[in-house]
Amino acid sequence: MSLDALDLAQALIRCPSVTPEEGGALDTLGRALEGIGFTCHRHVFSDENTPNVDNLYARFGTAAPNFCFAGHTDVVPVGNRDAWTVDPFGGEVIDEKLFGRGASDMKTAVACFAAAASRFVERHGSDFGGSISFLITGDEEGVAINGTRKLLQQIATDGETLDACIVGEPTNPNALGDMAKIGRRGSLTANLTVFGIQGHTAYPHLADNPIHKLIPMLASIISEPLDDGTDHFQPSTVQIASVDADNSASNVIPGKVTALFNIRYNDLHTGTSLTEWLHQQFQSTGAKQGEDYDLAIHVSGDAFLTPPGTLSEVVTAAVEKATGKKPELSTSGGTSDARFIKDYCPVIEFGMVGQTMHKTDEHIPAGDVARLTDIYEAILDAYFGKT
Repeated sequence: MSLDALDLAQALIRCPSVTPEEGGALDTLGRALEGIGFTCHRHVFSDENTPNVDNLYARFGTAAPNFCFAGHTDVVPVGNRDAWTVDPFGGEVIDEKLFGRGASDMKTAVACFAAAASRFVERHGSDFGGSISFLITGDEEGVAINGTRKLLQQIATDGETLDACIVGEPTNPNALGDMAKIGRRGSLTANLTVFGIQGHTAYPHLADNPIHKLIPMLASIISEPLDDGTDHFQPSTVQIASVDADNSASNVIPGKVTALFNIRYNDLHTGTSLTEWLHQQFQSTGAKQGEDYDLAIHVSGDAFLTPPGTLSEVVTAAVEKATGKKPELSTSGGTSDARFIKDYCPVIEFGMVGQTMHKTDEHIPAGDVARLTDIYEAILDAYFGKT
């Protein structure tokens, strides 16, 4: 008997799985998958100064190729609960809309793939020429340390191989069928500290104003575009997020100032090459590393691309079949756990409409639940040659 996608989506939304809490979501999904013949394995990972995170890997079949659905059941906090017009963990359908935290990002997509897999297995049995797996974390909305990255390492150690993967992130800007993600830009966050000598603003010759050093340093990285983009990526961007001297006195020259900025970059760059570029730009202003400034860098992931090919053709055909629209193959937006999966197999993202993700009264059209299930089932059919 196949799973009902809407029922499962509601059940998952009703689990208060605010990251990193499991909240019963993986239990609910695991029971549903075991009920249709999947073998489930739970893995709890931990690391220094981070919370433990529960993760799920489930597989139906043992043959290759192994088609994987990846995603997460953790959600962001609800924010001001009084601002919600519905229970954020109620999973209610009102006026043909499914409401609740995770409706868009991305519990519904998890439910749709489970329902699609159940229908596929019901039609084709266990001998369809491959396997179907789920790679589900509770750490995507958090620090992403004890989730997908470690789960991928664990299943590889266990002898598992992934051959293709769909991540169910909400990729569609306005309507189901608008967009699939075939890659993502890289993201580099930098914390720049510039040093000076504190003093009185009336006696600047006795001080060294670090803000005056910082201004040309920041100008050197934002005055010209990093690049013009590539065939599949938009131009890279540098955005200054914060400048702080921790100084409220107008007659004091501060002793140091910090600037926080982020670079979203395409496949012309890497985190390493951008770090070198930043130092070159800063030093071109006369600043000396270690003496005038320190630079702390965090790269959450380099840009990656699954070039258009077999997997994108399968996804495009399935979306067109269900919606009549040919999705744009895009690399826009932020990062996702696909940045880890791309090291193991080709990966494409396709899920719900993302207009209300992380917002108060998060919701999706209830009718999209059936349509997304149809799309995922059609992807399985095409991938395993059952069309």
